Amino acid sequence: MKIVILDGYTTNPGDLSWDGIAELGELTIYDRTPASEILIRAEGAEIVITNKTMLTKDIISQLPQMKYAGLLSTGTNAVDLAAAKEHNITVTNIPAYSTEGVTQMVFALLLELTNNVARHSNSARSGEWTSSRDFCYTLAPQIDLSGKTMGIVGYGMIGKRVAEVARAFGMKVLFSKNTPLEQSHPHFSEQTSLEDLLQESDVVSLHCPLTSETEKLINNSNIELMKEGALLINTGRGGLINEDDLAAALNSGRLGGAGVDVLSTEPPAADNPLLTAKNCVITPHIAWASFNSRKRLIEIATKNLKEFLNNTPQNVVNA
Repeated sequence: MKIVILDGYTTNPGDLSWDGIAELGELTIYDRTPASEILIRAEGAEIVITNKTMLTKDIISQLPQMKYAGLLSTGTNAVDLAAAKEHNITVTNIPAYSTEGVTQMVFALLLELTNNVARHSNSARSGEWTSSRDFCYTLAPQIDLSGKTMGIVGYGMIGKRVAEVARAFGMKVLFSKNTPLEQSHPHFSEQTSLEDLLQESDVVSLHCPLTSETEKLINNSNIELMKEGALLINTGRGGLINEDDLAAALNSGRLGGAGVDVLSTEPPAADNPLLTAKNCVITPHIAWASFNSRKRLIEIATKNLKEFLNNTPQNVVNA
């Protein structure tokens, strides 16, 4: 059985092992695969594994031997799920492998916006503290999280974990979600509509999937609902934000800041407006990428494939 991993480098740049998958068939691993090479590299493969390399409807229709598409991600937008189902291809994803890492990044971005740690460190190291007339100085206001309201859009495992940490900081937690609330939600979180959440939150953190309904969810209309000076955090998908609208809101001061680990196109174009927007902290999609998270990812990907081969598939996203 031929197994192809189209873009393995970001998941495993060399510090982990693919041996568990290699034991299941004839494995070929590519660090990266340009769109023009997908068909050539995946030809004849029954198992195709991808992270961000797109398996479109057109690509899927030209790979008649493919029976299984394994996503190396929680998000599913790299595979046309409807086309895969039409061609009897099972698609699986990797749930819950990076909950702690993403939660940590949410607060790393938020604390950078509220405390400007890097800016103050650079100032001190450049000599400004040495030459200061006072024992301390601030280059930007220091903002307490305690007493503020955190609004969480999307309330899956990551959203719930973010809520727990926000509460530990003394924040009130609101959340919105499209599906009915489970009875076991944390008692300290309050479900509300998206509109009310945007109006009442000092910090809005995005944790919903990217779908046709959520694409460009943060746009001029919804930004107008947000508090003046509110902060926005996005560790979900870049496509959740209309980047032109967010950049304009940051540059005008309508919003107080944004912290984003994802952009609509990755790597971004040089003219992406958020790269030069005021008070915008950007990290290169690294919230998921700790060693422990990537190790769990590969373990789950291996188990997904094993269960598929045993005719007991798990984590199927196109059933």
